[in-house]
This record gives sequence, structure tokens and C-alpha cells, in this order.
Amino acid sequence: MRRRVTIGFLSIVCLLFFSGMISFVELGHLSRDTDEILKANRRNIELAKGMLDAAHDQNVALIRRSVFGDRSYDSLCRACMDRLENTLLVAQSEALEKSFLDSLAFAVTEMRVLTDNFLAAESSPARDSTVWRNAVLPADSLGGIWYASEYEALYSRLTAAVKSYMTSTQSSLAPRTEQMKKNAYRAVTPVLISVVVMIAIVLMLFYFVSIYCVDPVVRMNKALGDWIAYRMPFAVKADCKDEMEQLREKIESLTTRADRSEC
Repeated sequence: MRRRVTIGFLSIVCLLFFSGMISFVELGHLSRDTDEILKANRRNIELAKGMLDAAHDQNVALIRRSVFGDRSYDSLCRACMDRLENTLLVAQSEALEKSFLDSLAFAVTEMRVLTDNFLAAESSPARDSTVWRNAVLPADSLGGIWYASEYEALYSRLTAAVKSYMTSTQSSLAPRTEQMKKNAYRAVTPVLISVVVMIAIVLMLFYFVSIYCVDPVVRMNKALGDWIAYRMPFAVKADCKDEMEQLREKIESLTTRADRSEC
């Protein structure tokens, strides 16, 4: 009886331990997936913010250069373009899905070419000549027209591409969310199975303890009480086994000896 009860409770302990370990491992996977998604979104927003800042500084510097003719902003224009391109390279190296960056890379390349051509033409010795006045790039007095007709549209496309890249990770959330749901189910399933199995084991233990332990003790207690009170023969009819059978035999032997001694 002791062995059976011990095996039953050890089975429950082992089941709880292994189901808990499986759930712990699956929850670890779920936690890591969540951290990766949050880090990717945070990094994506950080890089997009860097590109927007560089494009904004480039836009302000180019306005000062083209509209107001302040040549001190040439170096700032080139530095902002370098910063924009470097941030784009970092984004391309870290991106899992690079297709979202194609339009952005094309817009950055267009802006680089347009900016370099403008600064090179503005720095040309023939800047004040009659030939220059008939060229594509206008004089400083017409810089606003050039900015509005050529650069402003490109700047709008660039910022739109950066914003599209900023929200690009949202399209990859659906499969990741589905995978996280599967991981969550895998983490909860062992616990549910363990609960069902433990309920079955507890019911089995209750049945066997009631049949092979509680009922024999109740019968022996009643029979022993009748023998003490009324000297009725101690006779317990029960399917006693193991320690219960030995206890019944010892009580029966004692009562038989006591009856013989009285006679």
C-alpha cells in the first residue's frame, strides 16, 4: 500500500516538474520572440528618425544655398547627404526584408546626384557668364524656382519613402504574431495536459485508497468495536491486501486468543 501511494504521488510530482520545465522553455522562446520584435521596431524607428533628421537638415541647408546664395552651406549639404547615405547603409545591413528599402535607396541616390550637380554648377567659374544664365540651373535670384520645380518634389518622395520604411516592420508582424500564438499554445498545452492527467491520477488514488485502505479500516474498526462491546466474533470480509491484510490477521488473532483465554 505504501509503495502504491508513493508511486502515485511521485508520478504527480514528476508530471508537474516536466510540464513546468516544458512550459518554462516555451515561455522563454515566447519572451525572446517578443524582445526581438520590440528591438526591431525600436531600431527601425531610430534609423528612420536619423534619416528624416538628415534629410531635413539637407533641405534647410539647400534652401539657404539655393535661395539665399549662402555658399557656406555647401559643406553642410554634403555632410547631410553623407549622413543620410550612411544611415541607409546601416538600415540595409540590418534589415531582414530589403525590398522595403529599394524606393528609399533610389530616392537617396537621386537626391545625391541632384545635390552634387547643383553644388558643382554653382561652384563653376562660369557661374556669372552668359552661358550659365542659359543653363539648366538658374542664378541665385531664380533658385527658388529651381528648388520648387526640381528639389522639393524629390524631397517629398524621399520623406515619404522614409516614412514607408518606418512602418515597414508592421507588415512582418502578422507572421511573427502567428508564430507567437503557436508558441503560447505550446507553452500552455503541457500545463493543460498535466492538469487533466493529474485529475485522473488523483481520482485513481482516491478510488484505490478508498477501496484498499479506508473501507477495510472502517470495517475493522466497526468489527473491533462490536467485539469489545458485545463479544461478537471479529470477522471482516473485505478484499484486504498488503498491510491491511496483515493488520486484519493480527487483530483477528488477538481477538481469538482473548476469547480462548476467557473460556
